[in-house]
Amino acid sequence: MNYKSYLVEQNIEILKNNFVLFYGENLGLKDEFKEKIKIKNYGAEIINFSQEDIIKNDEPFLNEILNVSLFEKKKIIFVNVANDKFLNLFEKIQKRISDQKLYLFSEILDKRSKLRNYFEKSKNTDVVACYADNEINIRKIILDKLKDFKGLSNQNLNLIINNCNLNRAKLKNELNKIIIYFKNKIIESDKLEKLLNINVNDNFNLLKDAALLGDKIKTNKLLSDTIIETDKNVYYLSLINQRLNKLNEILKLSKNSNIETAISNIKPPIFWKDKLSFIEQAKIWNNHKMKTILKKTYNLEIEMKSNPMIEKNILLKKLIIDMCSLANV
Repeated sequence: MNYKSYLVEQNIEILKNNFVLFYGENLGLKDEFKEKIKIKNYGAEIINFSQEDIIKNDEPFLNEILNVSLFEKKKIIFVNVANDKFLNLFEKIQKRISDQKLYLFSEILDKRSKLRNYFEKSKNTDVVACYADNEINIRKIILDKLKDFKGLSNQNLNLIINNCNLNRAKLKNELNKIIIYFKNKIIESDKLEKLLNINVNDNFNLLKDAALLGDKIKTNKLLSDTIIETDKNVYYLSLINQRLNKLNEILKLSKNSNIETAISNIKPPIFWKDKLSFIEQAKIWNNHKMKTILKKTYNLEIEMKSNPMIEKNILLKKLIIDMCSLANV
């Protein structure tokens, strides 16, 4: 059965079947659903698999989902980055699964996807589309989380929206920082701006901007000089994605106008001090190059979140080098 994501957000209990597919580009929303599932099944054993690992060797997965003991904890199984390749295996084991709950998390699945079609048409499966958030959704989340705070002016609201760039995962981090920092529940604009633009990001933003401009000399120098903290790699990648998504939006708007006009019309608005940087970068990038780099960043984010053993620093630096090279094509 198909469910609207906002209804599942309000009440995850409406998902009645043991097999659920979450698909779409909204990684932050899918992460929230994972947390809700864990809370709903408190005390259960949560087991994570990636489809790639299952395809390489399906024995561990089959052992976990098919071998059930009365003395074992209840099991909740997540399969990450699932696609049509998983369907054949699922069809073979579905009828053999009784009490186990299986949740699949997929990237974007178009209407031709066999996996999506199967879950949409079957009476024994549920499916939830996790589309990208828009400004209305993000604004609503902020207002709800900070409803007890004073000082949430339109300026401060737009500052938060602009900083997270409609990225729910990034927004969650920013809201947590705000709630912890402003213990008296009074938001002060100057302190908020400093909080959302912490000093540790300054050099990384310089590195990011140099790469987007295709400045090889400056990018190489900053790669050597910039301290990239291992535990913040996903956050650094989020900063890159914020800029890329904003540039991509500018490129789309500039089809019917010039770049300066597109930047002036974009919402949430770009701060005046960043406009020149956006103009210079937008002149270098085009739709083809943007599509290529966004695919790279998306795949890297999936890999970072699903495989804790990879060398994230090395992969992030490679992405920056690839971005700089692509800017020069």
